[in-house]
Amino acid sequence: MTTAPPTAAPPEPRIAAWDRYVDWPLTGLAVVFLIAYTVSVLDTTITPDGHDLIEVLLTGTWVVFGLDYLIRIALAERRWYYVGTHLLDLLILCLPMLRQLRALRVITVLTVLNRQLRDDVRGRVAFYVAGTVLLVGFVASVAVLDAERDAPGATITTFGEALWWTVTTISTVGYGDRYPVTVEGRVVAGSLMVAGIALLGVVTASIASWFVENLRQASAAAVRDIEGDIGEDVDRAEAKLDRVLTELQSISARLDALERDRTG
Repeated sequence: MTTAPPTAAPPEPRIAAWDRYVDWPLTGLAVVFLIAYTVSVLDTTITPDGHDLIEVLLTGTWVVFGLDYLIRIALAERRWYYVGTHLLDLLILCLPMLRQLRALRVITVLTVLNRQLRDDVRGRVAFYVAGTVLLVGFVASVAVLDAERDAPGATITTFGEALWWTVTTISTVGYGDRYPVTVEGRVVAGSLMVAGIALLGVVTASIASWFVENLRQASAAAVRDIEGDIGEDVDRAEAKLDRVLTELQSISARLDALERDRTG
């Protein structure tokens, strides 16, 4: 009894059409969100009114992302299948509803910016990895600082410390001199660890692919050189054989002439 191979996910033409309309507007909105969130975290001189205004902007943007997700579900031909295959998007949207995890709204931005970056580079892996590392690292630094700065016993209280923690975490080194103490910070740390492992996997696969491609090219070049050398040797052998045949024909002609002279 044979088992049928798994079928690929069915295409969603309506969602694809929706993406063509909203990808760039959502990307612009994500950039605005990221700038506003960064200002709210790093600028300690903002007035309470200014902080409230930024909070309204951040919440409104997060709501727009939530509406985009609901619209995608409505457009999907197999809605429950779509939800089941996009549980991470649902989790990212739901977690910030808890007050202790509100800073995780910034992770929502990554899903939009990452999609646009991935679609634009189309296989330019080095550029994609570099852009993703910078984006994820910056977002994680801001988010963990927002979560940790005012927590009792916090070891991450400045943006410089947050950047250092991000570098050691995303590279999977983890010195342990800086670490999150809040639930929100630890969720950010867990997400960053997973991202770091995934990015290292991409880099490793890219290097392996580069080596394989270069070895394939070198092997092909070596085969072409060998074929060329063999072809030249065959040509020289054929030329020598032609000369030998010509000499034999000449000798045969002279022998025939001598034989005629002797019998004549």
